[in-house]
Amino acid sequence: MRIQQLAAARCLEEMYKVPGARFHPLTQNRLGQFSVDLEHPLRLILVPHGAIPRKADGGIDLSKVTSVKIMEVEDYHG
Repeated sequence: MRIQQLAAARCLEEMYKVPGARFHPLTQNRLGQFSVDLEHPLRLILVPHGAIPRKADGGIDLSKVTSVKIMEVEDYHG
């Protein structure tokens, strides 16, 4: 289901609006990666694919990310 939602999104920013996805950026040693909830406790970990569009503050401009690379499915809290 999450893969279909990612495919249907025009940009990665739209994942913030998907109910139950709990889409969010990761921090520390996972900086630049994003997480989407799967069946608890698993998360889908992804990164923007290709050239990474940046905002003036250096952050990733998710409104311009139209392709992602799935890195792994993991319970990183365990």
